[in-house]
Amino acid sequence: MQAALVFISLFIVVFGIFYLHYSTRNKERLALIEKGADASIFFSAKAAQKNSSVPIWKILILNMSVLLMGIGAGVFIGAILKAYTVIQEEVGYTGSIFLMAGISLFIGFTLSKKLMEKE
Repeated sequence: MQAALVFISLFIVVFGIFYLHYSTRNKERLALIEKGADASIFFSAKAAQKNSSVPIWKILILNMSVLLMGIGAGVFIGAILKAYTVIQEEVGYTGSIFLMAGISLFIGFTLSKKLMEKE
């Protein structure tokens, strides 16, 4: 019974978020059109992405590889912390994995940004 309530409430929340997003976006666009704004402003971000010369798969592979290396380094650092310090095992592994994953995501973002600027 409780699991069903969780899934129902999760569905309601996700539906509510999408509904608010699309209804607000529609109202905002209608207000801009009423004021005389050109409709091309709605597509400027998508057009800029399509003009990029770097394929999206290269960026995804770069970010995933750096993320996985960071998680591996986090597990390795967690094992070192467990073996040589008095830090609890759960805290050492969890903290080092999340720390290294965050650092690796930042590094992947920086590398992707440099790759896009270069090409």
